[in-house]
Amino acid sequence: MQAQVPNSPYVGLWTRLEGFRPSELADLISKRRAVRLGLLRNTIHLVTARDCLALYPLFPTTLERTLKTSPFGRNLVGVDMSSVVAEARVLLQDKPRTFSELGKLLHQRWPDRDPTSLAYVIRHLVPIVQVPPRGIWGKSGQPTWTSAEHWLGRPPAAKPSLEKLVRRYLGAFGPASIADVSAWSGLTGLRAIVERLRPGLRTFQDERGRELFDVPDGPLPDPDTPAPPRFLPEYDNLLIGHDDRTRVIDHAYRYVIFTGTLLVDGFVQATWTIKRGRDAATLTIEPLRRLSKTDRLAVAEEGERLLAFAAGEASQRDVRITAVATSPPQAPQLRR
Repeated sequence: MQAQVPNSPYVGLWTRLEGFRPSELADLISKRRAVRLGLLRNTIHLVTARDCLALYPLFPTTLERTLKTSPFGRNLVGVDMSSVVAEARVLLQDKPRTFSELGKLLHQRWPDRDPTSLAYVIRHLVPIVQVPPRGIWGKSGQPTWTSAEHWLGRPPAAKPSLEKLVRRYLGAFGPASIADVSAWSGLTGLRAIVERLRPGLRTFQDERGRELFDVPDGPLPDPDTPAPPRFLPEYDNLLIGHDDRTRVIDHAYRYVIFTGTLLVDGFVQATWTIKRGRDAATLTIEPLRRLSKTDRLAVAEEGERLLAFAAGEASQRDVRITAVATSPPQAPQLRR
């Protein structure tokens, strides 16, 4: 699950699983059965320990290329990356460290190089995981890292399978195009993999004539199947799991993925935030389009359920639906 925001996976699971409790996921992380690491597109994902070790070996070539073209890589031209990796592994095995701590220690050996760039070599070239309390519901902590092998007690898989990755993607997001698989994973050159899988897949054509692939038993709900309101967390994979995102979100509102979003009839129709006070919590919903009276009632009811889950300790909980947004959200200003 996409997990740049530590609590996003909890909301993502709550909106999908009836009766989900935060302690269930927190226990998996605490017991090292689930981990947070940079994976697909080198963004932070929450995966099982098994998937961490099975999937990471599929991405080193992509991650190495990303490092070389990044500002971090350009700051380190001429540096022996294998030496940086070896030194960092020793430091991370000694104890988990933040990137700031790691960069300062590496800078002692390479004093003419930028400490942050030295630390980010490891982010790209070594499977490293964030350790608790980061990612634990109700707790907080700086991103602190150690190697996946050290944390999980076993090495990554020796024979990773792209075919399994593609089939699992289609099982979750199919029917989908090859471009969709590539956009989701960050991997290129997947056509040959899909062609090998073709005999065991179903194929379709969308309205624009693009070929779509799906697993044989993938569900195809009737277009008139009711889709009740659902709250999604920041960067939810439903929104960024395809190259063509307009199947669930209007292009004008493409930047709302950076905040919480609300599906109405299976389409993004609003954004949401929760503001907490001393003993109160307010869920504010800002529609992107006008909601019908029936939809507003259903959204408010689902909003009360979200507040009970995310802010159950608050004695005062309030759901507010604002006027329709006057302009499309803009892309956030990212730190350089």
